[in-house]
Formats: sequence, C-alpha cells, structure tokens
Amino acid sequence: MGKIYCLIGKSGSGKDTAFNTLMNKNIPDLERVVTYTTRPIRTGETDGVEYHFVDEEKLHELESAGKVIERRTYHTVHGDWNYFTCTIDISGKTDHIIICTPDVIDKLYEKYDRSDIVVFYLEMDNGERLKRCIDRESRQKTPDYSEVCRRFLADEADFYKGRSEKYGNLHRIDASQNVGEVVKCIENLIDKYRV
Repeated sequence: MGKIYCLIGKSGSGKDTAFNTLMNKNIPDLERVVTYTTRPIRTGETDGVEYHFVDEEKLHELESAGKVIERRTYHTVHGDWNYFTCTIDISGKTDHIIICTPDVIDKLYEKYDRSDIVVFYLEMDNGERLKRCIDRESRQKTPDYSEVCRRFLADEADFYKGRSEKYGNLHRIDASQNVGEVVKCIENLIDKYRV
C-alpha cells in the first residue's frame, strides 16, 4: 500500500519550488498528484503540471462521476475559482505526493486511513512570505496585489493556531533554509517511511 505525502504551507513558503525540485529528482515509486482548478492559468504555468486547468463543465462532470473527494471555492476579486482533488489510487506500492491545504488533508482523512497520510508542513516567517508573494506577483503580466492580500489573509484563517496538531504523521520543516535543504529533509523523511 502506498503513502500519500501532503506538502502544505502558507502562500510564499516555497511549496511549488520544493515540490518541483523533488519531482525533478525522479524518485522511484513517487508520483505527483496533480489537482484541478477552474482559475485562469498564470504566466509560466503548464496545464497538467501545476494543475489541470478545467472549466466549470468538467468540474461538474467529475463530481457526477464521484471522482471529486474535496472541493474549495475561493471568492476572488475576479469571481469564484474552484480548486479540487480527485481520487488517488494507493493500492499499489507507488507513493503519491500532493501540494494541498489543511482542508484537503481533512477530506483525505475521511477517504483514506490516517496512517497512509504523511504531512510535510513548510513554515516560514510571515514577513518573508509576504515579500516573496509580492515579488512573485510583480513578475506576472498583469500583477494583482489585491489577490496576494486575499490569499495572505485566507492562509491566516486556514492555518489557524493548533490546527496542524491533529495530524498523525506531521513533520514541520523550516522553509527559510535553501530549497536544497528543504528537499533533502523531505527525501530523508520519505526514506524513513519506506523502511
């Protein structure tokens, strides 16, 4: 039976960079879970890599087929954007890794055995995270700083104090260190679960 490794952290904590660096290592029997969104694709993103970018019709089709295990709707300044996760097959020996939110972990706990879920929580100082988010947004074709602020405040609500304490297999990782150290820490933890 495979594990589901959940990579979580507030916006700007380096989840995507750590995730992509880890995936570029081509670790045997570790497969990325690509989640879905109805939000527009950003500059530099690729469909099927960061997300499966779909429309509302495809979302409803997957829900009707019983494949959506969790769905979040964010009321943005551009309208409603949906993010969702479809079922993950962990029956074989392949492990899966997913970038997600605490709400997704709650839904995974409803669907899978808690012992099959491992959480890597990337933590970083709020000031440094906000600087990273603003810098990332400034590189967009049309920067939207109001969306940066919305995400920053939403993270404060999503990652409320004490929420992560209920996770059984929780590992806190200092995201202020360089990405190589963050990824090495994750790799070492994965190796321990595979013994």
